[in-house]
Amino acid sequence: MSRAVVYETFGGPEVLEVREVAEPHAGPGGIRVRVTAAGLNPMDWGIAAQPEVAARFGVTTPSGFGFDFAGVVDEVDTRATGFAVGDRVFGGALGRAVADFVVVTTPTEATGPLWHTPEGIGDEVAATLPVAGMTAAAALAVMEPRSGDTVLVGGAAGGVGVFAIQLAKLAGARVIGTAAESTFEFLRRFGVEPVAYGPGLAERVRALAPEGVIAATDLFGVETAQTALALGVPPERIATIAAGPNPPGGVRATGGFDADPNAMKQITDAILDGRITVPIAATFPIERIRDAVTLQAGRHVHGKIVITPGPRLR
Repeated sequence: MSRAVVYETFGGPEVLEVREVAEPHAGPGGIRVRVTAAGLNPMDWGIAAQPEVAARFGVTTPSGFGFDFAGVVDEVDTRATGFAVGDRVFGGALGRAVADFVVVTTPTEATGPLWHTPEGIGDEVAATLPVAGMTAAAALAVMEPRSGDTVLVGGAAGGVGVFAIQLAKLAGARVIGTAAESTFEFLRRFGVEPVAYGPGLAERVRALAPEGVIAATDLFGVETAQTALALGVPPERIATIAAGPNPPGGVRATGGFDADPNAMKQITDAILDGRITVPIAATFPIERIRDAVTLQAGRHVHGKIVITPGPRLR
């Protein structure tokens, strides 16, 4: 037997349970990973809480929980390719990541992405990368920031935001980021000019950038997208990730699956070079999954939250 976080009905953190489940094994073309860290994303508890969101991802109850994971390969079927026992890896497994083991198949696109973890990147950091890193890369591909551009990032201090702002800065852009005032100092450490979200956002952005904004991404809702449209940003250079399939004003909905396949290597190279920092706000043992989700759902976390399954607590 092994442990996994599961839920039988949709709801808040209270529906999440750590249960003993049958230990999975690598079937035909399969690779089993012993999970050492699992990164949380808003989409994880959004799927668990809202049946309509779950339906968009093809998730039904009962279900496991989480997507991002990192760990060590400990079983490989003879028909699997590209990975060997002992390899450090990270990747995604929808509705299965927060567990002792995850099984994926090759080619890994069938069940989720899987990458080798570069030496020099720890498992906790690797476990934050699949959703947030690739989603940020997809948003940046829509924005196409260049040196000297002024861009607006909505939700700049969140899990995707911390990657988006750094990728935009690496492109040479000036970054204005919307956030709660409690996160302003955090954003300034990344060279971002923070601005409070809420009514009057367009006027505050105009005051900061009277010369205008040329691209934007909205990482939470539609307020930033609507503000960018009001500021005259072309809709084809405005990305949204949480506005549903039909965002306002013709702006472009995107997500991690739209990212260039080479984007992850660019991100990990930048981490290794010290050009991208991954702030981990908190780590929790698997037994405290409800506390971890409650903290993240409060929307006041500066960076990423990671679950570390670790040894069983007797």
